[in-house]
Amino acid sequence: MRQMRAMAPLPTYDQIRDDFSFLDNWEDRYRYVMELGRALPPLDAQLRTEQNKVRGCASQVWLASRLIGDQGARTLHFDGDSDSQLVRGLVAILFVLVQDRTPAAILAVDPQAAFAELGLGEHLTPQRSNGFASMVARVRADAGAAGL
Repeated sequence: MRQMRAMAPLPTYDQIRDDFSFLDNWEDRYRYVMELGRALPPLDAQLRTEQNKVRGCASQVWLASRLIGDQGARTLHFDGDSDSQLVRGLVAILFVLVQDRTPAAILAVDPQAAFAELGLGEHLTPQRSNGFASMVARVRADAGAAGL
C-alpha cells in the first residue's frame, strides 16, 4: 500500500481498490480513507459558504466546482473539505472519480457503485452513507448545470 503525505496526488480508483484489498480489517481501511483525505489541498476560506455547504451530511461538508477550459474541452474542477477526517476521505474518493472530467463523463460515472465495491456502505453509519449520497447528488447537479 502506498503512503500518502499531505498534498500528494490522489491515487486512481483502481489503486484505491487494490490498496483496500491488502488491508485486513476495517480499522485499517478507515485509517486509509482518512489518509486519502489528508491528501486533499486545503479549501480556501472564501469557499466555505452556505452555497457550497452540502445538505444532508452529519458533518459539515463544502463542495465547490468551477468550469475549466474553452468551449470545446470544458471540464469541472472540484474543491472540497469537511470538518470530519473520515468524511474528508470520502470527499477524496469522490474526487478521484470525478475530478477534472467533462460534465458528461461525470454524469456517466456511478460513485455509489464504487462506494459499494469498496464495501464502504456496509461499514459506515447510515448518516455517513447518506452524506456520501448527498455529495454525489451535489456533484451530479453541478455537472448537469455545467453541461447545459
